[in-house]
Amino acid sequence: MQIENTALEGVKILTPRRFGDDRGFFSECWSKRAMAEAGLDVDWVQDNHSLSMQVGTVRGLHFQSPPHAQAKLVRCGQGALIDVAVDIRNGSLTFGQSVSVALTAENGKQLLIPAGFLHGFATTAPNTEVLYKCSDYYAPECDGAVRFDSASLNIDWGLGDIPAVLSDKDKNAPDFADFESPFDYEGPLT
Repeated sequence: MQIENTALEGVKILTPRRFGDDRGFFSECWSKRAMAEAGLDVDWVQDNHSLSMQVGTVRGLHFQSPPHAQAKLVRCGQGALIDVAVDIRNGSLTFGQSVSVALTAENGKQLLIPAGFLHGFATTAPNTEVLYKCSDYYAPECDGAVRFDSASLNIDWGLGDIPAVLSDKDKNAPDFADFESPFDYEGPLT
């Protein structure tokens, strides 16, 4: 597996090796042993799967606050998306900065997002399926969101003139300028 660092400490791009022939391919998407050997020993407890039928569907920016903060490992099973992580750790040198990665069924890339980051994605192909692992269970009392289009974040969602398709939760999320993060920077991440 190829593991790349991003501009945000702890956020990594993982690209599993694919073994293909005229039938298709086989890929080991995640291995506890391989991840531990790479210093990425996360205890995943929940797998999620979403389908977004329309191009321009935006889900995010979401987080779960402590004590149920979540790390995520995100990949695309079908279609294509722009996946985004935003550092919200108070005191971090990269607070408020983001990384965006194109995840597609074809490229097989995955984005590892530690706890202490906002996460969201925008679909760039119809019928996009997103599969992701979480390090803690969903806890509605810890669920939070920030506006995906907050001006101070200046995120390019790759949508051009395509209008965003949003849930009510995401339409009503607070702007990043009004957001008080529940996370503090606690030193370097792996």
